[in-house]
Amino acid sequence: MKWMDGARLPWNNLIADNGKSKQASGGVVSGPNWKNRTLFHGDNLGFLRAMNSESVDLIATDPPFNKGRDFHATPDSLAAGAKFQDRWSWEKDVHEDWIDQIRDDHPKLMEVVESARLAHSDGMGAFLCFMAVRLLAMRRVLKSTGSIYLHCDPTASHYLKAVMDAVFGWRNFRNEIIWCYKSGGASPKRHFGKKHDIILWYSKTKDYVFNSQQEKSYNRGLKPYRFKGVAEHQDEIGWHTLVGMKDYWQIDMVGRTSGERLGYPTQKPLALYERIVKASSNEGDIVLDPFAGCATTSVAAERLNRQWVGIDIWDKAHETVIRRLSKEGLAMPDGSIGEAIPFFGDIHYSKEPPERTDDGETAAPFLRVRERVKEPEGPKWSRREMYEHLVEQNGSRCMGCDRTFDDPRYLELDHNVPRADGGINHVTNRILLCSPCNRAKSNIYTLSGLRRLNKREGWMAK
Repeated sequence: MKWMDGARLPWNNLIADNGKSKQASGGVVSGPNWKNRTLFHGDNLGFLRAMNSESVDLIATDPPFNKGRDFHATPDSLAAGAKFQDRWSWEKDVHEDWIDQIRDDHPKLMEVVESARLAHSDGMGAFLCFMAVRLLAMRRVLKSTGSIYLHCDPTASHYLKAVMDAVFGWRNFRNEIIWCYKSGGASPKRHFGKKHDIILWYSKTKDYVFNSQQEKSYNRGLKPYRFKGVAEHQDEIGWHTLVGMKDYWQIDMVGRTSGERLGYPTQKPLALYERIVKASSNEGDIVLDPFAGCATTSVAAERLNRQWVGIDIWDKAHETVIRRLSKEGLAMPDGSIGEAIPFFGDIHYSKEPPERTDDGETAAPFLRVRERVKEPEGPKWSRREMYEHLVEQNGSRCMGCDRTFDDPRYLELDHNVPRADGGINHVTNRILLCSPCNRAKSNIYTLSGLRRLNKREGWMAK
């Protein structure tokens, strides 16, 4: 690490100053609204929604995989007591406000969720809902030059990629990185051994940070090439050239006897996340891990002279961060200077979300409505409450074709003025439509336009 005569590195207190230095018009303060080396404790959604927009350079995170089982730390290890449930239920785990947000503001994203429910299970749909609302918040906090690396495995990687396409835009997909590793276990009898994970890399825009890295490509037979002008090198294995790093990464897991091992379930190797941090951030940049776990991303960022902020619901996450930094020679448990390398500043721990100092924007810009209209004052109704109110007022009648149904469940809640044209989510802009009318209306027509279409096509009830 690059230390400057025992003085503080220039980025150690950078975040605290950023929040005051970037003054925008109208008194809005942009930039990070937390301090460097902050760990937030709790459900990450509330913290993500409380972070200022475009305040993070890189997100590198390892969320649940929807493995359908529970994970527990190794007893008597540094991570003893750490556990999490990786099972998902549509009835128990999906919050109504998540559905409201996705259905109302991101209908294409809702189609991905519903497709997963049909193709796989309600549990997969619940997992994608959980991830979708968080990925929307992650996209908002990323700077325009930022990237996100989402760690997953084949259990749900294909469904998560569809969610990422909807949130970040398919044109911003950069790589599907395959992390291959060796591990123990009996040889399977009915399938090939499963020894790889997947990391989905998306940028926020086409202008993103990328520091290309090289790796050795050994010549055939480990002998010199016969071609002139090729830069070759020799090591203890043989002759090789240096080529751009591929999207296939062979990095050892954290083995049972590794000095890096904490006993934390699903712990990932530091070398893996250091490669990510090197590739998609520069010194002094801000790295976020919303599923911080045992702090592998945070330690990688610290070792590489980046700033970091983490979020985790595990009670001992704060203690583990300090222990890992101390183990790396970067911090001492009491916050004092380490034995070999000086560490300046404290690790900030908070159970309270920060206060937004930007404009409070919540929607992903490319998914946002073209015109924003202030919602009426007063309590916000849920979709269920608006649905029940309209059924009470109009019965089980489709307002698009005037057909009446025996069961109101045949009707769907929609907007009169489409969201794409600035329609608000208030009950005054809500209507009930049958499925054919809702598909015909899409995001194109108002209710009056839909009724004109139905009359012209002869689809109105007689």
